[in-house]
Amino acid sequence: MSQTQTQTRETVRDVLERAREGHGDVVTDDTLTDLVDEAAHALYEGASTEEVYEAAIDTLTARVERDPVYKRVAADVFLQKYFREVAGEDATGYERDRTYRATFRENIAEMVERDILDERMLTRFDLERLADSLEPDRDGNFEYMALDTLYQRYFLKTADDERMELPQAFWMRVAMGLALEEDDPNARAEEFYDVLSKLEFTPSSPTLFHAGTTHPQLSSCYLTTVPDDLEGIFDAYKEHATLSKWSGGLGNDWTNVRAAGARISSTGVESTGTVPFLRISNDVTGAINRSGKRRGAAAAYLAAWHADYPDFLDLKRNTGDERRRTPDMNTAAWVPDLFMERVQEDEEWTLFSPDEVPELHETYGEEFRERYEAYEEAAREGEIDEYEVVDAADLWRKTLTRLFETGHPWITFKDPCNVRSPQDHAGTIHSSNLCTEITLNTSEEETAVCNLGSVNYETHVENAELDRERLGDTIETAMRMLDNVVDLCFYPTEKAERSNMRHRPIGLGTMGFHAALMECGIPMNSSEAIEKANRWQELVSYHAILESSRLAKERGTYDSYEGSKWDRGVLPQDTVDRLEETRGREIPTDREETLDWFVVREHVDEHGMRNSNTMAIAPTATISTINGTTPSIEPIYSNLYVKSNMSGDFTVVNDRLVEDLKELDLWTEETRDRIKFHDGSIQELEAVPEDLKELYRGAFEIDPRHQLDLTAHRGTWIDQSVSHNVFFPSTDGSLLDDVYTRAWEMGVKTTYYLRTLGASQIEKSTLDMDEYGKTQHRDDDATAATDGGERTDDDTELCAVEDPTCDACQ
Repeated sequence: MSQTQTQTRETVRDVLERAREGHGDVVTDDTLTDLVDEAAHALYEGASTEEVYEAAIDTLTARVERDPVYKRVAADVFLQKYFREVAGEDATGYERDRTYRATFRENIAEMVERDILDERMLTRFDLERLADSLEPDRDGNFEYMALDTLYQRYFLKTADDERMELPQAFWMRVAMGLALEEDDPNARAEEFYDVLSKLEFTPSSPTLFHAGTTHPQLSSCYLTTVPDDLEGIFDAYKEHATLSKWSGGLGNDWTNVRAAGARISSTGVESTGTVPFLRISNDVTGAINRSGKRRGAAAAYLAAWHADYPDFLDLKRNTGDERRRTPDMNTAAWVPDLFMERVQEDEEWTLFSPDEVPELHETYGEEFRERYEAYEEAAREGEIDEYEVVDAADLWRKTLTRLFETGHPWITFKDPCNVRSPQDHAGTIHSSNLCTEITLNTSEEETAVCNLGSVNYETHVENAELDRERLGDTIETAMRMLDNVVDLCFYPTEKAERSNMRHRPIGLGTMGFHAALMECGIPMNSSEAIEKANRWQELVSYHAILESSRLAKERGTYDSYEGSKWDRGVLPQDTVDRLEETRGREIPTDREETLDWFVVREHVDEHGMRNSNTMAIAPTATISTINGTTPSIEPIYSNLYVKSNMSGDFTVVNDRLVEDLKELDLWTEETRDRIKFHDGSIQELEAVPEDLKELYRGAFEIDPRHQLDLTAHRGTWIDQSVSHNVFFPSTDGSLLDDVYTRAWEMGVKTTYYLRTLGASQIEKSTLDMDEYGKTQHRDDDATAATDGGERTDDDTELCAVEDPTCDACQ
């Protein structure tokens, strides 16, 4: 071995020796030698220090499936490498701490000079004080996948790709950016930094991207209504492109646009309908790269009574005229209660062109029913030109068939969104957003905007119990941060600014629900999980509403507060009864108040609300990765799988399962192989106790109707909605109908992606749900089609769980 090779080997050993500190029980001396051998073998003579770090990281991440400890060790190596990159030197102990703080101060100043950061980041803050407030040891909260994601997409960098933020400097920059207009910006920045750096609350990706910068586009979601005229449609495309450019995920309401065959009075010709315009919208979406971070993403919404609805259902198919397909854009059905009732009663349904039935899009509940039935009568009397009578059940069946084939359209329900809206006095909600958790009013004059962030249940669990007091404190700080976003945000369009400043909606969400359940020893597939979903969300709602009202006392109510449900003394849980009354049928959720809600009601009555809307649960696909927890309210996808996103491919292992199996001396190579064979499932492993099998069920091993029950109960307390993915472990269309009918019957407002299983892999492991065919298996693509086999295992049209567009909101 040459002297150079020996030096390289010693460098590898030094790097790994530092990284294994605290993990010697797994990375023993013998293991360390093996790791050094493997990493050195991948290097050539004269390899650079950067290449040594990369070889060490590759060697460690290749072992993550053996033990989750390796993702922590890999994270430490990454931090060594990244510290050298940003600070220009390697350091340990006191010198590293000193350099960490000095680099923060110097780089804030340099980024202001380079016009990356707002100059107020210098003039409003005491950088010495904030540097002293940094907690470099909190870098240890990150797993390798989190750090790599932050590195690839979040840390600010110069035009020549020089990264300027160490991890704790990143959190402090975000905190400073959200405290710019506070009366005591230094104290608030320290408060904000504390909850951010402890991974207790994380704002959405646009806020992380842009807080404190010269173009602080901090908002996540935009909802627009497209008018029924050519000039308005093309104005909508311009707005679409502008909003996408600045990282916004879009939900576009197309229901106003007249259907194919409808007469255009100005020219006397027939309209081409919505589909050709949607194709243009698709191409606009695909052309935009949002802030250089993510590709453009949008969802088109169309009401189920629109005459173009049957063609709309085909937009995501991979066969047919490509000019009538939208491969780069999502679709969502806007479904009224009356349609679902007609489906259940096996009755007819009439499709109309909106130019002849103008009231339908602006009404809901009983008023919609009356107008719809009147229009049906007018059609029978020959007073309406464009209409078609179809069998409601057939149209529903086609909707579900297309959903199963392509993952689209997402099913969203108009009436619960409107009946339960706090802003019912401000007009009608016409659609949801890209990720289906936002339910805000839109019009030709106003583009709805929502600002998102999520509290992390997992970091609030102590001794197998949710620390309710600490969670309340976190929510108080989080609500203030989100309200600040409204005032600090750079608005790409006047309509977006007008709407957001008038209504000030925010969306406090949650993540880490399943991780917290597992920490508490509660299987998600249990009645106790429903109780926790209900009560934990009640707690979030209590503090979110109370803090918005406290902010109203301090800062004033939002402009359109008068006449709102808040103003009328109606809270989210009260509106479920109103939905029951509107439908004339029971919604079987538990609405019992277990907290001192009279305190909240009295405070709102006296001081009003700062925000028209306060809560929405987004998917958190990316920020949950940063937090190292489970996404949103979703079950863990699998106990062992590879996650792919825009930052790369990463092995994901259920740490808790590994710990429990180690205690039973069951975490062996044979066990790992069997878990891999069963695609992360442990249901077929006889040696694993039944209680662990129940606790560690993956997403496709939990009845999708039970998961909807969880969302329905938590939804009681939420004034917007929940982005709810449906994990469907079957190929039976009648069971799919059962799932989505269940969603409607439980009062769920919206659903998101349908996740299905690979037909060729469906018999590998047992699922304890007989009617679902006793099958469970993960697959990122769709299964065979229900209408004759259009889809194959090679098709990839369904959005994968790890599809990078799924982080559009967060």
